[in-house]
Amino acid sequence: MRTVIAGGHGKIARRLEKLLSGRGEQVAGLIRKQEQAGALLAAGAEPVVCDLEEAAVEEVARHLAGADAAVFAAGAGPGSGMARKETVDRAAATLFADAAERAGVRRLVVVSAMGVDDEPPAGTDPVFAAYLRAKGAADADIRARHGLFWTILRPGRLTDDPGTGRVRLAPDLDYGSVTRDDVAGVLAALLERPSATGLTLDLVGGETPIARAVADVT
Repeated sequence: MRTVIAGGHGKIARRLEKLLSGRGEQVAGLIRKQEQAGALLAAGAEPVVCDLEEAAVEEVARHLAGADAAVFAAGAGPGSGMARKETVDRAAATLFADAAERAGVRRLVVVSAMGVDDEPPAGTDPVFAAYLRAKGAADADIRARHGLFWTILRPGRLTDDPGTGRVRLAPDLDYGSVTRDDVAGVLAALLERPSATGLTLDLVGGETPIARAVADVT
């Protein structure tokens, strides 16, 4: 199996790359800068320089050609302004989905965030509100597509604590935190479950082993 990951240098992506390559699969990560390549090679992934804020859909589709699955794990990240929430968290996600359809890659897993279907509460930091709206718009675009076998994963507050291998995974959960290790573990498990198609799932830390949590919802 070959998987291409957008946002390949991100913290979740590098964890996922290591998991997938560790089980003998081929994995490539799209990165913005050549100097990020070493981190992907260390994770067992093929680095592919492709800036989703600048690339045309045809270029991204070429990088996806021959893949069995695609994962959108890109994000503008902390410290970026409102404009990049739009160009990365929304526009790049829809571009990546367009490219997957063009390349004939039907399996798409998207990393989103909890609570993005609702309008941000009054008083929300404007940049964070822009992030939530961008993620919500991207998710709505993905869910309207009938040519993709999509799954949207919505983690809560992300931490760099060591993973526990135990989570809560369901369509609607109370807000909580989850380790990036465990997000990567759930992504790896979802990629093995075609029956996860069409699901939007919240994810927080919990007591259920990842394999069982994924099996229970799919």
